[in-house]
Amino acid sequence: IKAGMTTAHLDKIVHDYIVKHGAVPSFLGYGGFPASACISINNEVIHGIPSHSRKIKEGDIVSVDVGAYIDGFHGDTCATFGVGKISDEAQALLDVTEASLYHAISIAKPDIRIGDIGHAVEEYCTSRGYGIVRQYCGHGVGRKLHESPEVPNYGTPGRGPRLVAGMTIAIEPMITQKGEDVRVLGNGWTVVSTDGSLSAHFEHTIAITPEGAVILTRP
Repeated sequence: IKAGMTTAHLDKIVHDYIVKHGAVPSFLGYGGFPASACISINNEVIHGIPSHSRKIKEGDIVSVDVGAYIDGFHGDTCATFGVGKISDEAQALLDVTEASLYHAISIAKPDIRIGDIGHAVEEYCTSRGYGIVRQYCGHGVGRKLHESPEVPNYGTPGRGPRLVAGMTIAIEPMITQKGEDVRVLGNGWTVVSTDGSLSAHFEHTIAITPEGAVILTRP
């Protein structure tokens, strides 16, 4: 990801890679979404629509959310990348958001509840002064892109559905620098932080095994 490239170019790279490996882009046409990747920049939280007129700039943070369908199953993953030299504040946001994802994954095992997963993300991020996006969440994923259960990034320990071996879920912290309020732009898709603060988004699809979580979307 380089300064000067368009988000449409980045989407084409994602699309071509998925197709080259015999898979189908999960997002393309899903609910009418017009691209293979959601590309969200700076204060855009999720569902950014790639555009031939939107150029990535030095210092931006860019979230690339990708889904692929192969052999009857979907995978869903996201990461936020810094472009060139980014601010210390932006880097700290990226570091905390990614760390909160792995913290949640580390406790995922049979008999843990969804509330434990959400609480792990929430406590990790809010204790460091960051905001949790509460209107959107992770989810079950498998033969359908979005399945039960919902996996919020907040919760009460010991509450919610229980994880069982064989379950596959996507955990996806969506974290802002400050406030928790978000709104949807006029295109009907792109979600932005209401106060304009930067947002980061990291996600993995994991499988729950008797021994714990296995990450299915690791590069």
